[in-house]
Amino acid sequence: MTSSRQNTKSSFWKKYQLYFLLVAAIVIRQIPIVSIPLNWLETYFHEISHGIAALLTGGEIINIQLFATGAGLCTTQGGLSFFITFFGYAGATVWGWLLFKLANSHQRTAQIFSGVMIVLLLASIVLWARDLLTMIIIGSLAVMFVFTVKMRRLYYLQLLLKFFGLSILLNSLFSPTYLFDGRDLGDGAALASMTMVPELVWVLLWCVLAIAALYSLIKTNKKSHA
Repeated sequence: MTSSRQNTKSSFWKKYQLYFLLVAAIVIRQIPIVSIPLNWLETYFHEISHGIAALLTGGEIINIQLFATGAGLCTTQGGLSFFITFFGYAGATVWGWLLFKLANSHQRTAQIFSGVMIVLLLASIVLWARDLLTMIIIGSLAVMFVFTVKMRRLYYLQLLLKFFGLSILLNSLFSPTYLFDGRDLGDGAALASMTMVPELVWVLLWCVLAIAALYSLIKTNKKSHA
């Protein structure tokens, strides 16, 4: 009887784990101090996405800056301006989706991805961080991933990485709406200036991409537990 109850609880947790993690991510985003590392992580993925887009289109990263407030800046040179600008929010969505998918696929895959993230973060410090605050913030993120790699039970590593992925997706969903601040600044305004397509369209597109990524995770989760 006890074994049967444990199996039922385990099955229930696996089936609804994504939703519990999603609710946890939403709640923690509202807690000022606790949410700071997550804000830094989300901002890093946004800025590194700008940088990767620059590198892929023949440009280079001049420097990456992260601020204590959770804001960030990636300065690039060369490359295709449209793709560099667009892939800040879009790239962060991909990172969040990929992080959840890889962590969900296999425990060893989750561990390898954490190792890759440590290398990327350390490379960012060496190659693109130019101020002490940015180095400290990125270094803190690297330490956070080192901590995940050293977890004795890889199950908890998977859980934490999936939580990170959902947090990044939520940020990709809600952050573009902050561009409606009346200052005509940011990626949306820049794309509007380049294409003559209103900023609203770009913001909606980024939000739709984030919703689509989240929906695909939910759909896959339902299929795997059908």
